[in-house]
Amino acid sequence: MKLNGRILFLTDDAGLLQRQLLPTPAPGGSALGVAVEDELELAAASLHYGVNTDLMISGAACTLGYTGPVLGPWFLENFKEVVQRDSVRDGGFQVIVGGDAYGSGSSREVAVVAHQGAGIELVVARSFQRIFQENMVYGGMPFTTDFDVLARLRNGEDVDLRGFFAALPDFFRTVAEAGGLLEYAKGLLAGTITPAYATGQAPERAALPLQRPLNAVEKIIAQKTWTGPDSTGVTDVRPGDQVLCRAGFRGVHEYTAGMVVALYREAFGDTPMADPDLIAAFEDHFVLIDEPTVPANVKQARLAPAKQLTKEMVGACELYGIRLHGPGRPFHGGVCHRIVVEDYALPGTIVVLTDSHTPTAGVLNAFAFGVGSTAMAFAFRTGLIPVTVPKVVRILVTGAATGGLSPKDLILHIIGDPYFREEHWRSSPTDTCVVQFGGPGLDQWNVDELSVLTNMTVEGGLMTGVVEPCAPIVAFLKARRGIDVTDQLVHPDEGATYERTITIDLADVPLTVATPGDSRNRLPLIEVAGTAIHNVVIASCTGGSLSDLRAAADVLRGRAIAPGVRVTVTPSSHDVAEAAEAEGLLDLFRELGAVVSPAGCGSCIGNGPGIPLPGETTASTTNRNFDRRMGAAGPVYLVSPAVAAASAVSGKLVDPRSL
Repeated sequence: MKLNGRILFLTDDAGLLQRQLLPTPAPGGSALGVAVEDELELAAASLHYGVNTDLMISGAACTLGYTGPVLGPWFLENFKEVVQRDSVRDGGFQVIVGGDAYGSGSSREVAVVAHQGAGIELVVARSFQRIFQENMVYGGMPFTTDFDVLARLRNGEDVDLRGFFAALPDFFRTVAEAGGLLEYAKGLLAGTITPAYATGQAPERAALPLQRPLNAVEKIIAQKTWTGPDSTGVTDVRPGDQVLCRAGFRGVHEYTAGMVVALYREAFGDTPMADPDLIAAFEDHFVLIDEPTVPANVKQARLAPAKQLTKEMVGACELYGIRLHGPGRPFHGGVCHRIVVEDYALPGTIVVLTDSHTPTAGVLNAFAFGVGSTAMAFAFRTGLIPVTVPKVVRILVTGAATGGLSPKDLILHIIGDPYFREEHWRSSPTDTCVVQFGGPGLDQWNVDELSVLTNMTVEGGLMTGVVEPCAPIVAFLKARRGIDVTDQLVHPDEGATYERTITIDLADVPLTVATPGDSRNRLPLIEVAGTAIHNVVIASCTGGSLSDLRAAADVLRGRAIAPGVRVTVTPSSHDVAEAAEAEGLLDLFRELGAVVSPAGCGSCIGNGPGIPLPGETTASTTNRNFDRRMGAAGPVYLVSPAVAAASAVSGKLVDPRSL
């Protein structure tokens, strides 16, 4: 690649960003599109932290399709409120440069496709988030953390982009050389490609004992590592290893199913999918777009294309015999992550969905993580999923949750800590990290509440979270499914290795919020108390469980919603809604003037009731508060259900105890 286009630096300074978007270089200028004297200032400027997939390609644009020509014009639209539709493609940009945590957020592989559709040939960033990085490998998008390449390109060097793939770990490199993950799958199925670890022990480990103490995450991966068509399991895996694992449950929803099946059909035709009984599709992300309180402009922009994507998913289910969840469908509806916990995930299994909040199922002592569309097409055909063995940080929770402290406060406190926010665990660009939660403090919460911890690990740039065996897991699965999983639980070995062990006494955790822009922007509630709130959302895979609705109702009961405050309540599943109705919770919300919607994934991604209106500030129990994530401009604070309800009563962020 030679630099015949321009380089776009995604700076925190909106003015510098806007100057780069000038249609032609300024007089005496350069390929940056800014004056030469500005180049040093630009290069030294702060690059935006956590350029996320919602900023790369919005939820609204994602409804339009999943190909480069469709998505390219929408790449980075509204970034810093200065990038216009088609600014990048029409601007002739060839290289894009970001800061740390590039590719945060959703598993949407269309974020990579949007880069390609906008003409981007190389991505340079200080660090990349796992799912986005995997999607770049599987989709053939060159990337690097080596900023020296920018000088080489400016000096006219013809840089061999294949060299960036050559620097990757063995599996990633093999996939790139094979022409992508699905071509790799064909070779694997034909027997022309064999994983290097097939014997179960790498040569350099031959002198080591066959068994070393393993943490719970390593143990699950080792047990599920594929070693041939009829064999599974190795004795040892270590951080950085790349293996293929036997997947358990796999799932898609409307945003992703069309792309997954298009990739599948192109690569494998009508060949049946592996283990179809462990596959499901979920009609959950679009089911609330047509609700009465959704703004008309949102319906106009999203409803018709959303129906088309849903139609593609339904057709795929019929063609391949996939079970379908949703309103009026053969299986009950709700947010996919909640249903996976209710019906599918089991201890010791590997759970993957084309959604970044798949870690929710880690609450059941499972290894659950989000993947892109190509990886899911691979998993549908082979029954396998690639895994880079993560580093594991063990967090031991102790003490009692008093004063209204919830798991939402705890996880916001954790992911906002500099150790996680700044990725101190990282030592190489392809490192991944998982939090293994343990300690006696977990037993005071139920699975509903604990699932918030695992769900939001991804918001901290982590692969997933896994809960160690504890009483709430056994109790939930006995009550929900009538099974005793005591003997299936995966315990960490004594003496297992961890990247770090952190003990958190709940007495040291304050009521916590995430301030607008990123879930890692943590602050104690007391520091933002008094901030005016106009819109309250109690919903999502993180904040719409029965326990969440009960917590909100406990605060609201006997009180009134403040004048001028809108409140939206969305149960996370059909079964949650039925239980909440039976308990009188939904009637309580309705009587107070709240909008109570059917179950689904709605305003969290701008597709349902609760989308901010102009001038509103939102307090939300959801898990993600990226700019415009909820479908409109306006600051969004992430809070616990109790704080959300208290804010609805007072019209400002407030400690529920003050009521």
